[in-house]
Amino acid sequence: MTGNKVLLGKATHPDGSVQVVVAKGGKARFVHAPASKSPPLTTILHSSRPEDLASELFDKSKEETSPLELNWQAPIDHQEVWAAGVTYLRSSEARQRESQGAAVFYDKVYAAARPELFMKASSRSVKGPGQDVRFRSDSRWSVPEPEFALVINPFGEIVGITIGNDMSARDIEGENPLYLPQAKVYRGACSIGPYIILNPNFSNPAEWQLEITIDRQGNPVFSGSTAMDRMKRTPEDLVSWLTREQDYPDGVILLTGTGIVPPDDFTLARGDLISIRLGDLATLANPVTC
Repeated sequence: MTGNKVLLGKATHPDGSVQVVVAKGGKARFVHAPASKSPPLTTILHSSRPEDLASELFDKSKEETSPLELNWQAPIDHQEVWAAGVTYLRSSEARQRESQGAAVFYDKVYAAARPELFMKASSRSVKGPGQDVRFRSDSRWSVPEPEFALVINPFGEIVGITIGNDMSARDIEGENPLYLPQAKVYRGACSIGPYIILNPNFSNPAEWQLEITIDRQGNPVFSGSTAMDRMKRTPEDLVSWLTREQDYPDGVILLTGTGIVPPDDFTLARGDLISIRLGDLATLANPVTC
């Protein structure tokens, strides 16, 4: 499933508690991070070499299972989740269509050096694999936005990557761009997971692929794909702006924008199932409620 990559996340232990899991080579083990004032997942992510520490803890643990059998939870402790917008041409074009009066501003932010950045969710509001995501009851045009999610430590270093779903009410943002917080930030508007892939290498961004399928009553009603090389901005550039004049002592997760936009006549419905795949590395699936 994931080759030699080291995966880090949280899952439900047989005793009912949520514990840290490290997976590699098709095996997963519950691990105990070194004693620290920080939560166990954060302790590993903020160490000098998270991949090495995770592997060391994996080798010491005997609680082995299959990654496919685990009930994965959102791989987050107290990190904020931020998001970048209009980082793909496809997204820029869609935003301009949905908000003709403000189209010039979306065009400008796509071309500008400074990206659009906003806080998407606090850690307590993030949904994990299998948990319900929502569209707003006062929205008539809502879509998921599948995105690469960068995991960043307090020093502004990218230590991992996972999948993010940035649920969005296109009609509300389209009515007025100043309504973006309401279009983007509400209960059940963000999911992340199923786990973090440590030490990602972005030297060949075309290798990083995202795919989405939306099923309705068991039948696919939308699918699409994109790749990191279609982003106008690099992960490192986005992080440099995110950490400019701002500190994240708990670390931060950054959603990097979407390159997959459903057609304008599509909107989510109650009972839909959103499945987002990161190549052959991971899948984040969430049912939809209102």
